[in-house]
Amino acid sequence: MTIYAKKILSWLIKAAILVLTFYFIYHQFVKKHDALNDFTNHLKTVGQNQVIITLGFVVLLMLVNWVLESFKWCYLTLELANLTIWQAIEGVFHGLTWAIITPNRLGEYGGRIMFLPPRKRIHGVFAMAVGAFAQNVITNVLGASSGILFLYLYVSVNSLLFAGLCVGAFFLIAGFLVFYFNINWLVRFLNSIRFLKKYHRFFDIMGRYKKADLLNIMFFSLARFFVFSFQYYLVIHLLIPQISLATMMLVIFVFLFIQSAIPSLDVIDIGVRSLTATTLFSYVTQQPVAVIAAVSSIWFINLIIPAILGSVFVLKLKFFDRNS
Repeated sequence: MTIYAKKILSWLIKAAILVLTFYFIYHQFVKKHDALNDFTNHLKTVGQNQVIITLGFVVLLMLVNWVLESFKWCYLTLELANLTIWQAIEGVFHGLTWAIITPNRLGEYGGRIMFLPPRKRIHGVFAMAVGAFAQNVITNVLGASSGILFLYLYVSVNSLLFAGLCVGAFFLIAGFLVFYFNINWLVRFLNSIRFLKKYHRFFDIMGRYKKADLLNIMFFSLARFFVFSFQYYLVIHLLIPQISLATMMLVIFVFLFIQSAIPSLDVIDIGVRSLTATTLFSYVTQQPVAVIAAVSSIWFINLIIPAILGSVFVLKLKFFDRNS
């Protein structure tokens, strides 16, 4: 393929990504128009200054959230590329553009690693997997423990069943922590599979992280978890101020735990989120419309705005650059 043909194909791919992204965003806006309208209608019942300050702070926290992820991405790729923070931010936001049009946000991997040197991109997939696993560990540890407390406080469960769930939660938490801090077990397993041995140079990157590295990665993940949890608190408190901080954070932790376990497509994910949120919050409030409105607004701020911002970086992609 000639250089000219490669350039044309590259621009066609970029155009296709942008068209597909904005089509899905538009389609989602049309589909969830009522939920966003409910949100704006609820805001009319709140003081204008309070709305501006709260939503401004939520948007700021969105930026903090993804900048923290960018720092984590820089840390994860220290042995792969000398990324600047800005390059990491470009990769993270570009990955979010791809994420909203792929099942379970798998496109985020492809979008982010495109900003690594070509010969390091496959390595980057496995480095990113370590970061995603750390985020899942935090979500499952805090979510499972919160889930047990939620059941104890709000749901009538048979004592024997409750004891079984407590044991199950303990083993789930212990399993995630043990496996995370011994992720080299996975590397050894992959190396033991004959037809995968020739690819060891790619997934060996996961075994290079020491326990201190894994602890630092988990710290970034924990910080992110509290940032977007606090976003939910701010918006829901704006619409339903009667719920206490402790109660709301408990429900939010369980909500995030359940949400992380449900495979989904981001463009239809808002429906799943709304159903999960209204079911859980029905135990502490009788305002389901306000809950759906809050979840819809967080979805817009945390996923749609970053995806739009990330679309700018699509133009910088180099699909056929073989230089490292």
